[in-house]
Amino acid sequence: MSFSTWLQLLIYLVVLVALVKPLGKFMACVFDGRPCGIDRLLGPIERLIYRLAGVRPTEEMNWKTYAGAMLLFNFLGALAVYGLQRTQASLPLNPQNLPNVSPDSSFNTAVSFATNTNWQGYGGESTMSYLTQMLGLTVQNFVSAAAGLAVLAAMIRGFRRRPQPAAGAEKDGRHGEGLIGNFWVDLTRSTLYILLPLSVVLAIFLVSQGVVQNFAPYETVALSEKIKDADGNDVVEQSLPQGPAASQIAIKQLGTNGGGFFNVNSAHPYENPTPLANFFELLAILVISAALCYTFGMMVGDTRQGWAILAAMLLIFIPLLVLCAAMEEHGNPAIAALGVDQQPSSTQPGGNMEGKEARFGIGPSALWAAATTAASNGSVNSMHDSFTPLGGFVPLWLIQLGEVIFGGVGSGLYGMLAFAIITVFVAGLMVGRTPEYLGKKIEAYEMKMASLVILFPPLIVLVGTAIAVVTPGGLLQPTGAPTIPNPGPHGFSEVLYAFSSAGNNNGSAFAGLSANVPFYNTALAIAMLIARYWLAIPILAIAGSLASKKFTPPSAGTLPTHRPLFVVLLAAIVIIVGALTFIPALALGPIVEQLQMIAG
Repeated sequence: MSFSTWLQLLIYLVVLVALVKPLGKFMACVFDGRPCGIDRLLGPIERLIYRLAGVRPTEEMNWKTYAGAMLLFNFLGALAVYGLQRTQASLPLNPQNLPNVSPDSSFNTAVSFATNTNWQGYGGESTMSYLTQMLGLTVQNFVSAAAGLAVLAAMIRGFRRRPQPAAGAEKDGRHGEGLIGNFWVDLTRSTLYILLPLSVVLAIFLVSQGVVQNFAPYETVALSEKIKDADGNDVVEQSLPQGPAASQIAIKQLGTNGGGFFNVNSAHPYENPTPLANFFELLAILVISAALCYTFGMMVGDTRQGWAILAAMLLIFIPLLVLCAAMEEHGNPAIAALGVDQQPSSTQPGGNMEGKEARFGIGPSALWAAATTAASNGSVNSMHDSFTPLGGFVPLWLIQLGEVIFGGVGSGLYGMLAFAIITVFVAGLMVGRTPEYLGKKIEAYEMKMASLVILFPPLIVLVGTAIAVVTPGGLLQPTGAPTIPNPGPHGFSEVLYAFSSAGNNNGSAFAGLSANVPFYNTALAIAMLIARYWLAIPILAIAGSLASKKFTPPSAGTLPTHRPLFVVLLAAIVIIVGALTFIPALALGPIVEQLQMIAG
């Protein structure tokens, strides 16, 4: 790779890690209800919200009540987004007079934004009114991310609770009722103290860089040169989209939502106008998820535990990031065989620039592709469909690893903690004793729930892909045109990527697939629902179980979970599960496509 690419990747990683401790400490204070620096300003608003909603903030919930509150809130949110789309033609703030969205697309989008997936089968500027973007999509960007943070806070409390014995509970080692906090309090504090202030700061910065933020109708301007459209007709003018974009873009990055205000997402100059904006948006994608590792360490009373989890994430992320950048800088040998110079120089960026913005080049494009798929963000500043086969393999596999290498805000870390539970269980089998993690014994119930967390995503992805590539609905649009215009391995990769993205709540895509059809809108929505809630509910069940267990002091047979051995073992478990599950499918897609490209 070029020195410039190495330098950009290094600067990004250094700044990201430097922000982990201060932001992580701040979020720990927020979740624990301790002074956090802005509580004097926002505290009265928080208390007013509780009074208006009838919430008693001191009342805690068991895991079933907590899960029920989360499901009810998310259901109502999805219903609101669906209703806004179906009626937007008759609602205000629609200067382009956009029609109502179709039922299947509305269903898909409502589920997508409620589940923090933000998969989009539509073009934002040609489909959604300003009101739908703000009141529907932007609001869900906040609260769906806050719901993930709330579930994580509940799980951490499960590890650190030291309840007093309940009557008659000593015999099975369970103490107390397993209370894990109040969902409404966690949701409110996550939104009010974490997501909202950070989003305001980032939105103001983005406006300073040229991101649009207005309610003006689209502007039509004359082109300086005539161009031809797809039918060969002359095009002499262009419509420039407007709208309240900066406010949505800030939370889409910070909340690992990723839904684009405009169709080409963060490759659009109105969403991502400068290299500096690109850098700060990239930081926003990973900074909360990375900092939550330190939050976890603080809340369980041992910051070394958080650093160990972060180290395992980086141990997987950095090599895959380097592989992606190297493959894109290497270029396409088939193009080189035609005599095209793909070497970087003072006059050209070199490498595989297909589908990439000349403003950013290879390094930031590869970094964004890796970061957005390591997190469950899904925004793009280049088209993953145009990456080289192994370059595209990296974002695809990062999604398939379970969105635990940083992952979504909250959801990524609680997914990684499920892998940590499995890791200490495997280690316990090696030494022949009951495994423990942070002083809580890991027994059959926790292992069953953790197994659900790691098994459901690949089940969704592989079964969904298999159905799509053998059924008429997955292969043909209602008009009879193919939904997969690219035959062979690349077309298979596009379908595999779509279900991987939906089945792990990512939202990015290999854009060659025609996904805005009833089959994919429905199938992918079902995948998103399962991927979000059939994982969050087992996590809350684990939290409730752990919260009711007594603390077991570490002994000579306890595996230290803050040392390099555990870091390597945890990373190996994540990779092995991903490799054993998805390598056969990947061999049919990007791997065989890479071999075909080399063979010429």
